[in-house]
Amino acid sequence: MPELETDIAIVGAGAAGLAAAIAAAEKGARVAVFEKGATTGGAANMGMGPFAVESKLQRMRNIGMTREQAFKIFMDYTHWRVDAHLVSNFINKSADTIDWLEEMGVVWGAVESYVRGSYPTHHQVTPPNGRPGTPMAASAMVKCMTDRAKQLGVKFYFRKPAKQLLKERGAITGLLVEGETDEIEVEAKAVIIATGGFGANPEMIKKHTPYEYGKDLFSMRVPGMVGDGIRMAWEAGAGSEGTNMELASVAGADSRAMIGDVSDSAKMNATAFCPATPTFQQPNLMVNLLGERFMDEEEMGNGTFLANAVARQRARVGFVIYDAATARLYENEGLDWPMAISQTTKVPNIDAEIRKAVADGNHDLFVADSLDDLAAQTGIEAAALKATVEEYNTACDTGRDDVFHKRTAYLRSLREPPFYAGTVRPGGYGSLGGIKINHRTEVVTKDQDVIPGLYAAGTDACAIYADSYVFVLPGNTMGFALNSGRMAGENASDYVKAPAG
Repeated sequence: MPELETDIAIVGAGAAGLAAAIAAAEKGARVAVFEKGATTGGAANMGMGPFAVESKLQRMRNIGMTREQAFKIFMDYTHWRVDAHLVSNFINKSADTIDWLEEMGVVWGAVESYVRGSYPTHHQVTPPNGRPGTPMAASAMVKCMTDRAKQLGVKFYFRKPAKQLLKERGAITGLLVEGETDEIEVEAKAVIIATGGFGANPEMIKKHTPYEYGKDLFSMRVPGMVGDGIRMAWEAGAGSEGTNMELASVAGADSRAMIGDVSDSAKMNATAFCPATPTFQQPNLMVNLLGERFMDEEEMGNGTFLANAVARQRARVGFVIYDAATARLYENEGLDWPMAISQTTKVPNIDAEIRKAVADGNHDLFVADSLDDLAAQTGIEAAALKATVEEYNTACDTGRDDVFHKRTAYLRSLREPPFYAGTVRPGGYGSLGGIKINHRTEVVTKDQDVIPGLYAAGTDACAIYADSYVFVLPGNTMGFALNSGRMAGENASDYVKAPAG
């Protein structure tokens, strides 16, 4: 069996793995990174930028949010059901990580709140095209990090998936990696797992979360993220913590066309979304299959809140509905909430675009000449739908919503056919959690005993959200990946340098 020897072996070359590799190498450790794919970055290549607070960029923009405020918001949101020390370490390190990345050549653009009701913590990377806030902008950050790692002597081994952790006398001593013809035994003083979770593994999603992919969940599937790092850690005795999905609902998109890996994103975007899709992400009337409202539609601006609310409904589906008068408003005056990512403010030809999408087979958009017709097409209970619309129209006429206290500015009646509807279903960005760690990113057993020499970072160990992604502090999944990776690299380096015994 061929052998390879290093100080620190890292499994995965995404944001967390790259951060860990650089941090460890900067402290003088020899680092080898094993990546099952052909390149670095993983899901980070599709992102826009990380969370940070008290950064130089925020100070330059007179954003006065403090680490103490962010910590309180975070812990109040999670009801202290997470590792507060780990959250504190992550938040306190975040501003320095922005400077650390800038020194590598990362160019920062806007600092945004990203979703309604959130705080300006999302530090957006400026890509080569000069447009921060666009999907895949963070691939420019990945390139800078990869270049820095190589400058420091980090060794990358691509298309080399790790299979198993090696362990002697309770401590990790390396791992087995699949080579082209033989297994490679890697001797290492410490191993860091950063494989990106199990978001592309429907079996693990069904077993370890409340959802079933393709049935009541339509989340992104990043190729290769099938939970292999989590599996290896569990086999080595790691505890399990926080397995869930990073939810953010999908509104007005053809859910059937969205099933598949994001490597087919061009195909998916062409078939799943029509130009009128953003109109179903606005604060209009929303009902479930029972024909009842179930949330203040203004809150749907936060995709996590929306996903949580929809997940409670029959068949885990909701319907956003508006009429011809609102369609004209969006055509002529613009959306209530312009879509920053797509740069969409006004949507022309709404009726024609929706009818075309329906004719092309989109089963999640509907056009109807009456509420009875809409109920028949969608499966919504007709009598209840008409009663809800009547009640809602009264609220619009009086400017007072006594059910969910929605603001008057977003109360628009439904009286003028045709009526348009789009489904809302649970979606999201991938998995969360799996490997139990402590605030030093050391992997621990279910009883919180440290497994010497084993660390985990990023999505594999991201159990800091309790039951809902903390979208009110946007950018924190990528932020956690970068900062936990950096912590893991630093702590693993200290571990391998410590005197034996």
